[in-house]
Amino acid sequence: MPPPGTDLHRLMTRFPRAGTVDWIGLRPARDVPMREVDAVEAVAGAGLVGDRYGGGSGKRGVTLIQAEHLPAIAALAGHAAVAAATLRRNLVVSGIVLAALRGNRFRIGEVLLEGTDSCDPCSRMEAALGEGGYNAMRGMGGLCARILEGGTLRLGDRVEWVAA
Repeated sequence: MPPPGTDLHRLMTRFPRAGTVDWIGLRPARDVPMREVDAVEAVAGAGLVGDRYGGGSGKRGVTLIQAEHLPAIAALAGHAAVAAATLRRNLVVSGIVLAALRGNRFRIGEVLLEGTDSCDPCSRMEAALGEGGYNAMRGMGGLCARILEGGTLRLGDRVEWVAA
């Protein structure tokens, strides 16, 4: 992040509006369908209760994907649409650019998170989306985030950048 007070810092910390959580899913185990939920408990330093990564190191405590990218991924993979569960991210978020949250703190409802890294697609996307599915998702795989302050994540929660 550029130093505070610079023009670039001002540009990188301005958002036209808050985002919204549109979908929540949990991966109970490897190679099983996602479980769609209306709310989930986020544990600081770990992950989401009921998700297979819930007890992990925390760098990938929550995975997010941009709702606006779902139609593009579907089109590039040759599908009319793609279900959020197919892409195996925990949260689908609309209205705010997730790439701008990488390396930054942000709040979803009562939960404070920090964007840690891009959530690149894995080889499983070939099976999920068909041949070329991995490349159809490249650059649009979303964001991994660490949970800094836990709480409950809910459908409809606001997603907002937070000054460090």
